[in-house]
Amino acid sequence: MIKAGIVGGTGYTGVELLRLLVAHKDVELSVVTSRAEAGQAVSALYPNLRGHVDINFSEPDIDSLSRCDLVFFATPNGTAMKMVPQLLEAGVKVIDLAADFRLKDTAVWKQWYGLDHACPDILEEAVYGLPEINREAIKGARIIANPGCYPTAVSLGYIPLIENTLIDDAHLIADAKSGVSGAGRGASVANLLCETTESVKPYGVDGHRHLPEIRQVLGGVAGHDVGLTFVPHLMPMIRGIEASLYGVLKADVEDLHHLYEARYKDEPFVDVLPVGTMPETRSVKGSNMCRISVFRPQGGDTVVVSSVIDNLVKGAAGQAVQNMNIMFGLDETTGISQVALLP
Repeated sequence: MIKAGIVGGTGYTGVELLRLLVAHKDVELSVVTSRAEAGQAVSALYPNLRGHVDINFSEPDIDSLSRCDLVFFATPNGTAMKMVPQLLEAGVKVIDLAADFRLKDTAVWKQWYGLDHACPDILEEAVYGLPEINREAIKGARIIANPGCYPTAVSLGYIPLIENTLIDDAHLIADAKSGVSGAGRGASVANLLCETTESVKPYGVDGHRHLPEIRQVLGGVAGHDVGLTFVPHLMPMIRGIEASLYGVLKADVEDLHHLYEARYKDEPFVDVLPVGTMPETRSVKGSNMCRISVFRPQGGDTVVVSSVIDNLVKGAAGQAVQNMNIMFGLDETTGISQVALLP
């Protein structure tokens, strides 16, 4: 059994991680931390976990976390990097669901997150946890930088085109939409029901923190820097991301759909939909699946890809469990093969 700990178990990502781990046959949940809720039963805060979790929240203590085999960080940006060196020294593996280890350039990290990186040597070691491109590196990793939700949806949508140098990657456009849970559980007027219902709004147009992450992933696939305009939108729903991705073809391509099917045929959590099928966020709600469709409107030189995920599962906790499975040599789908909730 994998003895697992969670640092930061009170947010939406934390409770989603709890939901998945308590049903995982190879995991023993040992520690769940929260400074604000220390001493309170986990199931008192999240009643859906009654009968599944019988431990209390505790303070984030290095000694107790060091007795785990693996620690997940579901914490605000800038928290994990202060504790990770001690855990790695104790032989504990780490999966960080925040952004502390995603960006390889410390100057870029500081530009977007406003902090000096606390452990640049470990940052250099961290493996970016997108299994569809880094599976082999994940297998031997001590520390995983779990991808962001938007970067997961956007990257999986673009990868086949960029790998095959089929589009002008200097002028990519990603138009993405997310449910309100992507903003986290903290109280905010902008995220109140009355503020979000029956309304759609763009945000972060001048620069969203996931922009450099997406550029880094796609640039790594391309072998050079890519140009990307990324515009996220807030949608009046709880869960889900849809990314509409645009590119201009550099050459005529006979069958884009076959290209996507061939690229993802062995990926358990990427589903290329039949020709002409429109992806829906509701079709992935509660699941670790990414569903993708590719279109070429009017047979022109523009390609449009639609990619949908649940931002809390494949966009966060589910992908973290997928990475854990790979790290510990388990079947990759263990504990995360749930069918999506519909309606």
